[in-house]
Order: sequence, then C-alpha cells, then structure tokens
Amino acid sequence: MVDEELRSRIVDAADALYYARGFHAVGMDQVRDAAGVSLRRLYALFPSKDDLVLAVLAKRHELWTAGVAARVASVEGAEAKLLAIYDYLADWFVEDTFRGCGFINAFGELGAADPRVAEAARTHKESFQEFVAAIAADAGASPALAPQLAILAEGAQTTAAIAGTPDAASDARAAAQVLIRAALPARSR
Repeated sequence: MVDEELRSRIVDAADALYYARGFHAVGMDQVRDAAGVSLRRLYALFPSKDDLVLAVLAKRHELWTAGVAARVASVEGAEAKLLAIYDYLADWFVEDTFRGCGFINAFGELGAADPRVAEAARTHKESFQEFVAAIAADAGASPALAPQLAILAEGAQTTAAIAGTPDAASDARAAAQVLIRAALPARSR
C-alpha cells in the first residue's frame, strides 16, 4: 500500500510539472524534488522517464474519462448529453492550469521518438471517439456524427490552449448543436 501511495504522489508531481513545463523540460531530479522522494526510490518505482510519462498519461486518461462521463451522466436527453461534452470543456478551459490536451502535448513532444507514447495518445483519442459514438448511437444518430463531434472537441482543446482563451468551447458547442440537430430525429432530442 505504501508503494501505491508513493507511486501516486510521484505521478501527481510529474503530471503537474510535465503539464506546466513540458516533458522535455522536466528531468527526473525535478520530479524527485516535487514528490519529496529519493532518486533511488523514484527509479525503483519508475525505471525510466518513459515509464513515468506513460503512468502520467494513464492517470490523465482516467481523469478525463471519469470527468466527461460524469458530466454527460448529469443531464437528460440525447442532445443535452452530447452537448455536455462541450460544457465539460468550457469548465476545463477556464482553469488557471489549463495548457491544452496532455495527450496532444505528449504526442507533439515525444510521439515521433517514443512509439509507446504515440500509442497511448492514439488509444486515448480512440476511446473518446468510442464514447461519443455510443452516446450518438443511443440517440439514433448516424455513425458519421460521432467523429464530427469528436473533432470539434479536439479542435476546441487545441484552439483554447493556443489562443489562451476559453471561447473555443462555446464556439465548438454551437457548431456541435447544429450538427446534432441535423442528425437527430426530433423525438430523440
């Protein structure tokens, strides 16, 4: 149990550092200091920086999945459920620590050099598309709607990070609403 708590503390510290500064800019010494562990203990739990990066991405995947799912589950009706994705983004984009999608950031920095990071990013994005597809299918929409809505969400994340403003969430939500209303039968909304 102690190892799991320590592992979690290290992952949390690394996540905060990587997300704020970038993966290349943060060394294991900085993670050690932020987590308050010895370098020996850090390497005992994470034999390489790549292992730690993958653990951070796994944690981010869990947090993202749980957060989006909770937001979608909090509303009723097909249209509201699909639009709740963009409401989740709007809340995220106004956080002081928002720096875009951690998976896009990781892929951009490390994906070409580390196939495991590239695969983690792809798996995360596929999971999100499957999540959106399940909601759209439950509503009776064409399978074409899900990738369109996912692309809007992905684009909003990137745009908000680069622009430094949360406006992309409301813009993406408005575009999504047009697509949803065109795709869903009136009785499903």
